[in-house]
Amino acid sequence: MDKPYVIGIDVGGTNTVVGIVDKRGQIQKSGGIKTGKHSRVEDYLGELTDLIKDLMKGTATKSQIKGIGAGTPNGNYFTGSIEFAPNLPWKGVIPFARMLEERVGIPVALTNDANAAAIGEMTYGAARGMKDFIVITLGTGVGSGIVVNGQLVYGHDGFAGELGHVIMRRHNGRLCGCGRAGCLEAYTSATGMSRTAREYLDMRPKDKTSLRDIPAEDITSKDVFDAAMAGDEMAKEIFKYTGEMLGEAFADFIAFSSPEAIILFGGLSKAGNLIMNPIRESMEKNLLPIFRNKVRLMFSELKESDAAVLGASALGWEVRD
Repeated sequence: MDKPYVIGIDVGGTNTVVGIVDKRGQIQKSGGIKTGKHSRVEDYLGELTDLIKDLMKGTATKSQIKGIGAGTPNGNYFTGSIEFAPNLPWKGVIPFARMLEERVGIPVALTNDANAAAIGEMTYGAARGMKDFIVITLGTGVGSGIVVNGQLVYGHDGFAGELGHVIMRRHNGRLCGCGRAGCLEAYTSATGMSRTAREYLDMRPKDKTSLRDIPAEDITSKDVFDAAMAGDEMAKEIFKYTGEMLGEAFADFIAFSSPEAIILFGGLSKAGNLIMNPIRESMEKNLLPIFRNKVRLMFSELKESDAAVLGASALGWEVRD
């Protein structure tokens, strides 16, 4: 009998990663493309289809692929559509699952990218054995996957749990990509951290910092990390500011679902204690007393992109069931 596989797709705001996954959760082959390379979703799907076919060569026949699961920004599990994703170049409602299925001839299921990461952590990573936890993805945006009593929270329309778009600053807040002002994502995503760096440079023109050696518009969160690790005081303050805001938000999230753990996934989580220490201090300070010292803060146990790819792939097994 042919060995079965599924395909997991992680559509990020910057990159898309595709993996062919077996029943044990082993990624047999993987590859990627740039998400924002094409202004037309049809062109993007053409490149994605070519990548899928290339990965299948010598790995799996079409009959061995039981389904495709995709984790995308603003992905609606119920409709299979990407709906009004602020960090993608294609606007409006895109029937992603149907469009990809028409091109590859394999059933496709879709969910929010952070929900896919949560499924990956629950099945293969730090959340194994947990029934109540939250995954926070810190990348181009801020995503969240909420699991309560072993079930992902989708809400009545498929969009529950957009914790990156809780409003943290209600007066004079930064404009967010979603069109509102003051969202958590506008401050604590990788792009939000870059904005904080530019603000600090403008507000404190006399402070010495290696960040001034980089053109302001080119500063990335990685630049801030590198500077902080080299002892740059302003860079360390930027991490502290970012972590404190995340801690404030986490204290509110805990009041909602009382999770056993909050798991950090994505680029900013690689900063380790630079980001974790101010989060933990701020979270505990802002928690209701009944929740203090109960919730674990953890980093993802899965390699970069694996959580989302593996989580998305888990949807693939369900498509034909």
